[in-house]
Amino acid sequence: MEETEDFVGQGPHPVDDDLFKEPMKKRRRSDRDQRFRAFPSVEQSALKEYEKLESRTRRVLSNTYQKLIHSVFLDDSIPNGVKYLINRLLALIEKPSLDPIYIGLFGSTGAGKSSLINAIIQQAMFLPVSGESICTSCIVQVSSGCCEQYEAKIHLLSDQEWKEELKNLTKLLHRTEELDREEADAWDRDDAVEEAIWKLQMLYGNGAERKNYEELLRAKPKGKIPTSRIITLKAEEAEELSVKLDPYIRTHRRDLDGESAETQIWPLIKHVEVTLPKSEMIPEGVVLVDIPGTGDFNSKRDEMWKKTIDKCSVIWLISDIERVSGGRAHEDLLNESIKACQRGFCRDIALVVTKTDKLHLLEYLRERKVGNQAIQSQREAVLERNEVIKLQRNGILKEKLKRKLPADSKVLEASDLVYTVSAQEYWQQALLTEEETEIPKLRGYIRKRLLDKKRRMVTKYVTEAFGLLLLTDSFNCMENLPNEFLHMSGLRRFVEEKIQLLEKVIDQCFAHIKQPLQEGVRNAKASYRRILGTCLVRSRGNQGFHQTLKAVCLKNGIYASRTLARIDLNEAITQPIYDQIDPVFGGIFRAGKPTGSALLPHVEAFKHSLQEKMMEIGIRSGWKYDSYKKSFLIQEISAILGGLEDYILRKKRRIYESLTTSVQSDLKPCYEEAAQIAGKKACERMKDVIRRGVDRQVAEGMFERAQERMQHQFQQLKNGITEKVKGSIATMLTLASSQGDGLYKELADVKSEYKEMEKLHRGLREVAENAVLRRGMQDFLLKMSPSKVVPPKS
Repeated sequence: MEETEDFVGQGPHPVDDDLFKEPMKKRRRSDRDQRFRAFPSVEQSALKEYEKLESRTRRVLSNTYQKLIHSVFLDDSIPNGVKYLINRLLALIEKPSLDPIYIGLFGSTGAGKSSLINAIIQQAMFLPVSGESICTSCIVQVSSGCCEQYEAKIHLLSDQEWKEELKNLTKLLHRTEELDREEADAWDRDDAVEEAIWKLQMLYGNGAERKNYEELLRAKPKGKIPTSRIITLKAEEAEELSVKLDPYIRTHRRDLDGESAETQIWPLIKHVEVTLPKSEMIPEGVVLVDIPGTGDFNSKRDEMWKKTIDKCSVIWLISDIERVSGGRAHEDLLNESIKACQRGFCRDIALVVTKTDKLHLLEYLRERKVGNQAIQSQREAVLERNEVIKLQRNGILKEKLKRKLPADSKVLEASDLVYTVSAQEYWQQALLTEEETEIPKLRGYIRKRLLDKKRRMVTKYVTEAFGLLLLTDSFNCMENLPNEFLHMSGLRRFVEEKIQLLEKVIDQCFAHIKQPLQEGVRNAKASYRRILGTCLVRSRGNQGFHQTLKAVCLKNGIYASRTLARIDLNEAITQPIYDQIDPVFGGIFRAGKPTGSALLPHVEAFKHSLQEKMMEIGIRSGWKYDSYKKSFLIQEISAILGGLEDYILRKKRRIYESLTTSVQSDLKPCYEEAAQIAGKKACERMKDVIRRGVDRQVAEGMFERAQERMQHQFQQLKNGITEKVKGSIATMLTLASSQGDGLYKELADVKSEYKEMEKLHRGLREVAENAVLRRGMQDFLLKMSPSKVVPPKS
């Protein structure tokens, strides 16, 4: 039942005091026009047409809503059918114009994420950049809006969230026994200890690391903390906001004296949202997210790190040219990106190679292994090297994705899996033209994603609105409905049979995961000791690892810091299971043809079968092809089942993570036991407790329980899907067939609104045709235009 309750929020509003609520006011024309400044004129024209269609549709819906409200306002009781209709209208009127497109820039320290964002938004030093060390210390979201000023909102941890972290930090720094000199030196060099000391000193001053939890609770932080836990900064110019923002998001050196008030509250910062006014480079509706590569020790920040990755529909894996050939950090980030495709909303992954202007010409010529043509300049060498990198990394990335994702995944069809960019050359253009830096290419990709999403959204919105107006107009004509709809036993039987078939198909889809799960469990049982041993061993032995391991245990097997690679014992020992299930899991949740294990195409096929049945009844009843009597039911089926895909995609994250969540839950007692260990040889004793605890849980069926829990999550998803389908279709059929049960009454005349909506629905095709024509003209003009002048050879 827990799963099905989520559906309720996705359907029409419940009938309550909001029934007579005023719809949201529409956006002013001048504000709407500002949204298109980032687009060339051809794309602007298409967007304006779609915006006009959406705006006029909202106006028609609002007028219809107001008429219905006035027609029932004085009634003692409102028929259920009218309540349903009014709530559906209000839900559609208040539906957001466009959900943001989140593009995550995911990369290691110094990879150039901030520099790349600065170039894309055309603000050279807006986010802090440095070639030497970590610069951006938290998640930073950059978007544009219709505000008049540059604005940043710095979100801080709540009081409770900071208390939780403070408790863990003081536990890390608490020594219950005296250590010998060697152990004390190792303790002082521990990465987790260094970071904990730094945070406490930053917030409370020198000596804070020697105080206990209760003393620090009574201590007053050095910086001023607003009660709202949000700090808002505003400025007229980008440079002004950048100066104000810098202390909050730049990573600060640990030996820095005389920190500013802004610097002093750095440990409390959760994430930062930056809004640019009316940007000509980044369109409204797109959010660029600078994501640190490893997560965070604080539970809430780490949870936000993972959720931020998962909500990105696009992930750009950022790697500088000198580190693109691999290494553990690069592989870890790639694996995390692929997991975002499995558990989140990501549909596109690309490798963005940065700093491609960096090339030592003599070394390159000596090691050059491609081409017979002589290289005449640094520029030619950079361009050749970029093409080689693209060819090599495209093949490697595609092979990696093929191993983890279904063979027909959309990401594998992408024309560009690798970009080679240079933010420095974008500004200087000493070697490369603006186009050759590929910054404009990334902007073009962003614009295309937004334009495609807007087109799909408006098409769906206008179509659904048209269905509602059909339904509204039909309420005054119910006496004309044929007997097939007044006595729908045949149709009900058809729907019941189709629902039973859908349940079987869902079972068949989910059955594909059973064998890979079993194989994965066998592999995990065979390899967990080796994997665990690797995780618990450091190249320098226990030196500097004592308290880091304690931090891992305090956080139930997970430790993330800004200086070390992420440690996740639960994920590591379940990885053999994921290696087996990943392609099948991705196949279950992919789009495409209704074959094999793919769930969503089967749901779509179910929808079409119901719509075809409505058409069949309409034709048999002598309706005209465009009769509203069949059309409104066909549209309602589409609207009712339209939210099913979003529901399924939201639930897949819980299903995918159920393996690690289950293992983490089973291992929690051994983590808690290990976290209490202190004193001499504590590191080895903690490792021993973890090893014995994992051995015990594995012997008691830990991996089998994880398998059962994942299968239970799949079953809950099936129950949720069928409950929604049964409930929603039953409501629709009841409304369509129960004319005499007091569900309807004579409503206000909405024929003029219906005719206007019919015209708008036809307008969808005209807008699409205009867009195709404009693209053709644009392509022709680009072919006929002269080539751009390149920088001089050097």
